Amino acid sequence: MGTKVTFTVDEATVVRLREAASRLNISKSQVVREAILEFYEGIGRLSERERQAMLRTLDEYFAGPVSRDARAVERELHELREARRSGGRGAGVRKHP
Repeated sequence: MGTKVTFTVDEATVVRLREAASRLNISKSQVVREAILEFYEGIGRLSERERQAMLRTLDEYFAGPVSRDARAVERELHELREARRSGGRGAGVRKHP
């Protein structure tokens, strides 16, 4: 047996609770337990609405103007490739045993 608790909810929520219990053929208490579990497991995860908003933001960002010209990007890539070929930043540095 569980612990009895008292909540105050609006009439629309009561109607939804009754309808959900009836449709699923389970008790109202079970509907509440399952709803709370689903809510709890979703804490920290994005809702579909939040996910869509973030994707829209990314789409807008990538649709915007390029912040650097192609020559600057190519120059930086060239420098990175040269650094990798030469052994990177730590090349030639001896480590103490």
